[in-house]
Amino acid sequence: MTDTQLPAALAEPTVRVRGGWTTLLFLANIGLWLGIYAPIQVLLPEQAELLDAANKELVFGVVTGVGAIVSLFANPLVGLASDRTRSRFGRRHPWTMLGAVIGAAGLVVLALAGNVVVMTVGWCLVQAGLNGMLATLTSAVPDRVPVEQRATIGGLVGISQMLGTVLGAVVVTVLITDLAGGYVACAVVVVAGAAVFVLRTPDLALPKEWRPSNRWRDMLAELWVSPREHPDFLWAWGCHFLINLGNALGTFFLLFFLKDAVHYPDPDTGLLIMMGLYGVALVIGGVTVGALSDRSGRRKPYVLFAVLVMAAAAFVLTAWQTWPAALAASPLLGVGFGAYWAVALAILTQVLPAAQDRAKDLGVVNIANLLPQVIAPLAATVILSNLGGYRSLFAAAGIATLAAGTLMARVRTVR
Repeated sequence: MTDTQLPAALAEPTVRVRGGWTTLLFLANIGLWLGIYAPIQVLLPEQAELLDAANKELVFGVVTGVGAIVSLFANPLVGLASDRTRSRFGRRHPWTMLGAVIGAAGLVVLALAGNVVVMTVGWCLVQAGLNGMLATLTSAVPDRVPVEQRATIGGLVGISQMLGTVLGAVVVTVLITDLAGGYVACAVVVVAGAAVFVLRTPDLALPKEWRPSNRWRDMLAELWVSPREHPDFLWAWGCHFLINLGNALGTFFLLFFLKDAVHYPDPDTGLLIMMGLYGVALVIGGVTVGALSDRSGRRKPYVLFAVLVMAAAAFVLTAWQTWPAALAASPLLGVGFGAYWAVALAILTQVLPAAQDRAKDLGVVNIANLLPQVIAPLAATVILSNLGGYRSLFAAAGIATLAAGTLMARVRTVR
């Protein structure tokens, strides 16, 4: 069936999106990533140390690992639901707003948590809500952005992830220094970002006759994407997984790395400096590579460039456990991750199996972003305790990143 026979909600977009729509998507993504990474980078580690200083790494690893397991289910299931939603508000917007509210409620629970069990429940709510929001915001790109503009928009999405991380660190270390206040501030930003996007942008409705089957057996069967029928989807998914695994291994324990290995006198400020360098470099990498990729129509060479730069950052910290090494590694990682995200979203949306299942399939893609959050804290805890400490941890991050490049080389339908 040609795009002209498909309803507007399913057809490949042909009209370039404008600055207003892009700005609002950007702000919603900043709120989303701030709500995820400010807790991961600062608030959860501090809360783990406050609740059990002797076992802070274990507490942090368990809480984030359990929450990540919840996210693995939330992302594709919300995507599946939004693909089938018919309402006058559209398919995606109702789920975006619901996810933001649930995520904000989880952040408030964390603000009130007095023990590890309540802390875990709160983080699970955050992961469920914000990963549902992630599924619908990611789907907005193939829903509304033509292929020839996707690397540019993808670069901005990557920048929003970085800015959410950096702004989150600023909010909870400079503007609001108490733990509970930091969580509540994150909740406010999450809801505000989602509300502005939902209220100020259109969301195409799905005609009744195009709504997929609602039988549970059919819906669950659709969660499976056959590697035999869609091999490029498999290779792109594997590359995305390994990139995010390497990134998670290298960044989840940075606060403890600065405190326990580098012995930096003010680790909170040190982390903020590293995130600032990382952020500036990510903007440069994302904007530059996004424009170059859209202009040339090529994606894979830029992924391979990103892999080499990110691996170099990990190996710098493998060789030198010092503050100058940390300052050198931060912009390297930023340039690489920005370059990767600029083309990753373009590649991943170009290998999706079917327009009818965009949000569900991107939910499956997002598992590659989320599964490392399950694996990395647990693997890092084992590596730090038994397999060589931070040198081995950063070496594992570099090896995982290099392996991602070998999988991207096997994608055939994208240049």
